[in-house]
Amino acid sequence: MQECRRIRETIYPRGLPAGEAVMTTGGNLKARFVIHTVGPVWKGGESGEPQLLSNAYRNSLKIAREKGLKSISFPSISTGAYGYPVTKASKVALETVKEFLESNKGLQSVVFVLFSEPDLEVYEEGMKLLWANSNQ
Repeated sequence: MQECRRIRETIYPRGLPAGEAVMTTGGNLKARFVIHTVGPVWKGGESGEPQLLSNAYRNSLKIAREKGLKSISFPSISTGAYGYPVTKASKVALETVKEFLESNKGLQSVVFVLFSEPDLEVYEEGMKLLWANSNQ
């Protein structure tokens, strides 16, 4: 929390903008680091939400790569309180991660940690479609 407060006081006094990311230590967590990002609030999809969501994943991945991390875990960003539909969000997330990994070396593992079995099923189906489309 102290690191987050310092970031708020010195870099982002109005809060971290949607699509941006910063890293702190993991504190008492098992994770050595936490990459904080903010996804967009869903407004129907015509207010730049897909690009902002893609930026949230991409900027988090960039930080992980720059810090030499080998793995990163993500929730389904913006699909909770921010109301982004899981199917649409998973498509953005999976495509962004795939594109990043194809053009950047270093990260060996990207894990999606999902809230529910239905969310997992959406992501699994999205992976199948992404894989099928990339092999055509």
